[in-house]
Amino acid sequence: MSNNKIILLFFFICFFWTKTNAQYITVDDTKTPQQLIEKVLVNSSCVTITNPLAFGDEYTPGRKSYASFTSGTSNFPFKEGVILSTGTSRNSIGPFDAQTSGDGGSKLWLGDSDLDQILGIKSINATVLEFDFTPLTNFISFNYIFASNEYQSYFPCQYSDGFAFLIKEKGSTNPYKNLAVLPGTATPVSSMNVHPKIEPVVDIYGNRFDGCPPVNEVYFNGFNTASSPINYAGQTTVMKSESEVIAGKTYHIKLIIADDRNVYFDSAIFLEAGSFESKVDLGVDRQSSTNNPMCYGEEIILDTKLPTSYTYEWYKDGIKDNSATSPAYTVKETGTYRVNVIMTPSTCVATDEIKIEYTSEIILKNATIVQCDIDSDGFTSYNLTKADAIIKNNDTTLKDVVYYESQSDAEAKLNPITNPKSYTNKQQHQQTLYARVENQYGCAKYAELELKIANNIILTQNPISVCDEDTDGIYQFNLDSEVTPQLLNGLPTGLLANYYLNNNDAITETNPLPNNFKNTTAFKQTIYARIINGPDCYAVTPIELIINTFDPANFGNETDYLCKDATINLSVTTGFKTYLWNTGSTLNTIPVNTPGNYSVTVSDINGCEKTKKFTIIPSDKAVVTGTQIKDFAANDNSVLIEYTGIGNYQFSLDNTTFQDNPLFTRVPAGIYYAYVKDKNGCGTTTSSAFYVLDYPRFFTPNGDGYNDLWRIKNLDQLPDYSISIFDRYGKLLKQMNSLNIGWDGTYGGRNLPSDDYWFTLIFVDGQEVKGHFSLKR
Repeated sequence: MSNNKIILLFFFICFFWTKTNAQYITVDDTKTPQQLIEKVLVNSSCVTITNPLAFGDEYTPGRKSYASFTSGTSNFPFKEGVILSTGTSRNSIGPFDAQTSGDGGSKLWLGDSDLDQILGIKSINATVLEFDFTPLTNFISFNYIFASNEYQSYFPCQYSDGFAFLIKEKGSTNPYKNLAVLPGTATPVSSMNVHPKIEPVVDIYGNRFDGCPPVNEVYFNGFNTASSPINYAGQTTVMKSESEVIAGKTYHIKLIIADDRNVYFDSAIFLEAGSFESKVDLGVDRQSSTNNPMCYGEEIILDTKLPTSYTYEWYKDGIKDNSATSPAYTVKETGTYRVNVIMTPSTCVATDEIKIEYTSEIILKNATIVQCDIDSDGFTSYNLTKADAIIKNNDTTLKDVVYYESQSDAEAKLNPITNPKSYTNKQQHQQTLYARVENQYGCAKYAELELKIANNIILTQNPISVCDEDTDGIYQFNLDSEVTPQLLNGLPTGLLANYYLNNNDAITETNPLPNNFKNTTAFKQTIYARIINGPDCYAVTPIELIINTFDPANFGNETDYLCKDATINLSVTTGFKTYLWNTGSTLNTIPVNTPGNYSVTVSDINGCEKTKKFTIIPSDKAVVTGTQIKDFAANDNSVLIEYTGIGNYQFSLDNTTFQDNPLFTRVPAGIYYAYVKDKNGCGTTTSSAFYVLDYPRFFTPNGDGYNDLWRIKNLDQLPDYSISIFDRYGKLLKQMNSLNIGWDGTYGGRNLPSDDYWFTLIFVDGQEVKGHFSLKR
């Protein structure tokens, strides 16, 4: 025993447990091996038992390690049976007591060499129950539970006692076969092979032991407690051992359990009473719920494999088939089947029942794929999967279709076609493939796929010509509307067309072009049309796309002006194939006398069109309605020309220099005319004369003939007026009107001194202008 298990043994012994009032199994270790085997374990006339033997604990006075047990009033799964233990059998009585769970047998109590050889262990404290038996049927089984005190702490991760149920034909030198294995495997049942997740453990000395993940946890029934019917830490679920045998032959069976390496932490096997049976085995149920139903149309023979000398009663759905008296029975339809076998020389009756369910019939359809052959050599590439839905009759519950080149390969599932989306036929012009389709249960049905090559002739297609307005040679084609109508014209109805960049893509149906396709080569490109009839290829043909450009010079939109009551000509250059104005004219020039929007569309020899637009805007000479004059302001004198008109005008006061603004500033005093010119060439309007007045800011009456008089220029051209001149003190010095030519700077016949003088100018309309000026001598 390892030091770790000794430490934990000490821990459990020191831990206090109390018993409850629960009920436990009872154990009787007084029965002989013959009584245990014939009266408890077997208890059937369907099998003959001889040479019963038992070996076990010989070192505990008055006690045996093998015994019979009953469940009493406890909830133990077996009502009664046989127990084999690695310790005293009476220690198996519940409840589970941790204080005694580590107790073991004598170290003088040996193990078993057959168990060591089967499990590869070094056993000690072995208990053996063995006997010879002759079955009357071809199948035996018995039920058992494995329980162990090694279902504690971290032990299931590292330790397990061993047990085996060994069988072989009596007298044979062949090795034993172990029946104590997990269902469907060769894995022995043990606490290491069947346990839940084990958490890490730290013992009372602080030593840490790692846990381990669950192993076959579905077969673990649980840990026991102080109210459990048996005194073991844990146990498995009810397990079944079974084996095929030959009726009438004698076999030797040896049931063994032993500790591995050390005598502590005992284990036991509980064998259910009467469960060792010689039975009939018709096999497992064949149902959809267990994913193994029979395939539609198949037959299954239920064979007991027993002698014809026995009496057989066969039942279907509880109704006896009086015509069936043989060891075998042929099943062709769904039902629950049972057989009763009455065996001789014994009066033993064995029975078994099996449920048979059939799947629905798989209904397939043969299919044909017609493919195009570009080089006409009789070989081409096929996408076989296009026939899948047809072959499966649109049954989506079926598995994928698998194709073969022969029926025998399809039936044997040999040499499947591994590239069904790109398969090249191996027989020229035509070939038959074979499809295998299975349902979810593996039932298969077969169909034929005929591969053919299309021999349809498509006339050479005229190029598809279009006009490119932006002149880059790239155009977005609507293939359905611009190509397909020409392509399918004259062909049988119901055909469709798909388009590809190259021949290979068209054959393999890869990289199809979108319906709105922009050519990838400017101005000219060839694409390939695949014409299809359902899943079949009707033909593959090239289509030439030509992108014409038309960009005549000087064809930009124009804006022109039309003067009132005038006519102008709108024209484009000659040399185009057609002309069409929005007026209906088909000439290159039209006369226009009405403002508005005009356009002409021209075309070239390719039918490409270009449109030029003319916007005709009305215009006319202006009407001058007046002038706003600001004068007597020196440099601030200004003239604003007032006008009306629909044109776009320029303005001038001298008919030489024109400006866009009708406002003129810093206008010197003088006589002026307003000129308004239409920019669009409709003419110039001239106003009547007008005056800009101003007074001199000084004068020099010194007799030199220059600036000797103070007067207002051009004032004599205006209606009557009066001017009063004053000195700085307001004294009236001079009055003048249109009859006076000016003031000479005198008063009362004498010269006035240099000084500033003021004036008031009053027009007959009451307008008044005041100012001052200087007299300089």
